Amino acid sequence: MAKVNVGGQAVIEGVMMRSMDTLATAVRRPNGEIVYKKTSISSKRGNLSKIPFVRGAVMLFDSLVLGLKELTFSANQSEEEENKQLSQKEAVLTTVASLALGIGLFIVLPSLISGFIFKDNKIHSNILEGGLRLVFFVLYIWIISFSKDIQRVFQYHGAEHKSIYTFEEGLELTPENAKKYTTLHPRCGTSFLLIVMFIAIIVFSTLDFILPQPTSFTTKIMTKVILRVLFMPLIAGISYELQRYSSKNLDKWWVKIIAAPGMELQKITTKEPDLSQLEVAIVALKVALGKDVDNAKEVY
Repeated sequence: MAKVNVGGQAVIEGVMMRSMDTLATAVRRPNGEIVYKKTSISSKRGNLSKIPFVRGAVMLFDSLVLGLKELTFSANQSEEEENKQLSQKEAVLTTVASLALGIGLFIVLPSLISGFIFKDNKIHSNILEGGLRLVFFVLYIWIISFSKDIQRVFQYHGAEHKSIYTFEEGLELTPENAKKYTTLHPRCGTSFLLIVMFIAIIVFSTLDFILPQPTSFTTKIMTKVILRVLFMPLIAGISYELQRYSSKNLDKWWVKIIAAPGMELQKITTKEPDLSQLEVAIVALKVALGKDVDNAKEVY
């Protein structure tokens, strides 16, 4: 069982865990009760999910779709009043708005600023663009980390990592065993996003030097922005393969250097969980692994 790959995601007052064939989300309700939802994942994921440098984009899209459903579930289970619960339509609209904001802030805006400041210098423009993208990303995470609600999510994020470490070490899945592990994990989505930022600098710089540049400044900027958006799946695919390799080869010194920035950033996006939060994460992990749980109730 310790060879099975599991991954997860913090949700509102809970944790989502995913194994090869099962997705499980456990949430603590306001009354203290733990509930979970279990979803079977088809083993027929399609040929695209097996192709290197393509599967990263496929899995990212898949995670967004599944994550949306589980976030809606967790939000509704953690809310006492029915009239405040999210509908699926509201959740979709919120996600679309968030994605649009993310694309605008982390892709479009850095391109516009760097293109305006360095109109005729590709090297300086790309260096500034990459730097702005990194600064905006880290600053955004740092600012939202002051929210009490986000701090709770970050604690569950830490609980997710600790419980996965417990499983990977082959120990009994208990909050006490999980408590001793670090909240930082090399396969974390935070590390993945930071790798995306660095890979984007390389890919976008290459594009600007290979492709012919329009003579009009307005057309040049618009082309630049459109290409940034269109090439994000490729960047996600490359980043996925790099993180996949680095997480399996952390014994190499140069791999540790590559993984270090992402691990450092996780010090913001993960917080030390308490035993009750670890209990929720372990329920989700056990259900995803097909194990029995006696301290939580399944809801449909």
